[in-house]
Amino acid sequence: MTRFDVYRFEANGVPLVIDVQAGILDDFASRVVIPLRPARDAEKEALTRLKPVIEFNGEDYVLMTTDIAALPARRLGEKIGNLGERCGDEIAAALDFLFVGF
Repeated sequence: MTRFDVYRFEANGVPLVIDVQAGILDDFASRVVIPLRPARDAEKEALTRLKPVIEFNGEDYVLMTTDIAALPARRLGEKIGNLGERCGDEIAAALDFLFVGF
């Protein structure tokens, strides 16, 4: 597993999650993930730095940073991509804003 890998999830209206856990912690049985909700289904967000819109496979998704969670790795569906190179800095900035406030 690699940081910023995207997995199918399909629960509670969330089709995808993104793994934000450091790859050095791959041996853990759980992964820290953030849901990706289709932008068309998400409310307009006032804090776009906290919940940026991210394009993946031709669709826009909102990174639901405030819904961060730990899931058993076995619950993750199929890995379908990685957003690290294209959106890693933006995702890391959202996490910094959530935990540090800037």
